Amino acid sequence: MKKTVFAILAAVTVAAGSVATAPQAEARDGGAVAAGVLGGLAAGAIIGGAIANSPPAYAAPAPVYAAPPPAYVDGPPCQMVRERFWDGYGWRFRRVQVCD
Repeated sequence: MKKTVFAILAAVTVAAGSVATAPQAEARDGGAVAAGVLGGLAAGAIIGGAIANSPPAYAAPAPVYAAPPPAYVDGPPCQMVRERFWDGYGWRFRRVQVCD
């Protein structure tokens, strides 16, 4: 990534320097136009090569394999039991977990 940034900064610096010091274009100086076109192509090739050789922006994380939980239960087996209770107004039912 650093190489790409430095290549872009170098290309921008060169382009800014050539634009700042370039005189007005004239028809009798045909070599300047060709030099500008070739310089632009060269800068594009350098910047494109730097971008193409840069590492991808996102890399998927490696898969994680974990051992499955044990199929047996260490403690005593538990079960849900229906229980009747008095709530102050009448008898009601609720489910309660009971472990032996």
